[in-house]
Amino acid sequence: MLIFNAILLLCFDFYIFFALRATKIKLVKKKWFSIIWWAYSVGLLLGLLISTSFDLPLSIRSVVLVAFFMTAVCKFIFILILLIDDLRRGGLWIARLFVPAKSNTEEVPVAKSSEETLPDAPRNGITRSEFLTKSGLIVASLPIIPLSWGIISGGYDYRVRRQKLYLPDLPASFHGLRIGQISDVHSGSFYNKKAVLGGVEMLLGEKPDAIFFTGDLVNNVAPEMRDYQDIFAKVKADLGVFSVLGNHDYGDYYYGKEDSPAKRKNLQDLIDTHKVMGWDLLMDEHRMLTMGGDQLAIVGVQNWGAGLRFPKKGDLKKALLGTEESAVKLLLSHDPSHWRAQVLDTDVDVMFAGHTHGMQFGVRGEHFQWSPVKYIYKEWAGLYEEQKQQLYVNVGYGFLGYPGRVGILPEITIFELIKGNKPLIS
Repeated sequence: MLIFNAILLLCFDFYIFFALRATKIKLVKKKWFSIIWWAYSVGLLLGLLISTSFDLPLSIRSVVLVAFFMTAVCKFIFILILLIDDLRRGGLWIARLFVPAKSNTEEVPVAKSSEETLPDAPRNGITRSEFLTKSGLIVASLPIIPLSWGIISGGYDYRVRRQKLYLPDLPASFHGLRIGQISDVHSGSFYNKKAVLGGVEMLLGEKPDAIFFTGDLVNNVAPEMRDYQDIFAKVKADLGVFSVLGNHDYGDYYYGKEDSPAKRKNLQDLIDTHKVMGWDLLMDEHRMLTMGGDQLAIVGVQNWGAGLRFPKKGDLKKALLGTEESAVKLLLSHDPSHWRAQVLDTDVDVMFAGHTHGMQFGVRGEHFQWSPVKYIYKEWAGLYEEQKQQLYVNVGYGFLGYPGRVGILPEITIFELIKGNKPLIS
């Protein structure tokens, strides 16, 4: 599908480029304009092919895919503008083929030769060149508006999303239990401590009984949390705060994939940060919550991603060992691709994940959502169900790469556990 779109965009490029060259706009006839135009177009298509063929960092793929779709939309709109004028001109040409010659008193102006284009000079309005120039400026400015607003407002525009989880085997004592989830803090990207604190206070204002954090506390190294540790240490819940590691937490993108003393120390520093904040970091292990004589298992694994690039450090079998008697198992695992790769083969009831960020760009409504990340991850935002098992993907608290969000806003999820089956929708 993406290859088809790439070819289609290349066709758009040729159509727009030669349409512009046919105008009287001096700028587009410059040699450097042609070089920039085709360098960007070819570079974007190569970036698209590489990012979809190889397991590149999500931040790089995000930039490429967002640029591709934004460019495609802009050029599609531009083509509509061109087609309006070309269809009008084509209609006149066809009409002249069938309209008989008229007398001198009713003469219809025609081109002086078959090779001459219709006159560009205006009769009752602006020239085609002027129209294309102004329309092109408007179209070119369209991406600037949402991207700028996404930086100014979107990055810290925290939204609470509420989700009921229906669990037939849920012990009665846990009916109505409220769980909060945040994911992908990426503290190294923050630049507004007041706004970050506001999001934490929003989470605490919901008064969840337990809180899950599903990985990527930092971008690269543990010291990124230095200015934000005190803020996230405020995240507390009566039944505890449970956390796991994400792919960014291991330091691979800073120290490389090879083991080293510095890399090991960085990971230990990050583990200690979880402890200092009072978060219960689950490293391929589980905790049993007890309430009213009933038990519920909270399981947490290290990062496990189905992609070639992401670390497969988690040991799900080890984490589940000892939970056999638990009626319900809730799993924290950073990467949603883990669900189909391994989790569906277990008796885990619900998996909580993050990782995708919703690519920080797209549309998300109550009944419809779309983002370019859907072409990378089958499950990328919200609730998914397979038989009796469920997965929820949180689109993240922070941001990475592009310092903002457009349409896919930072998320605080509040779950309510319900004993019973999901009601049928009539």
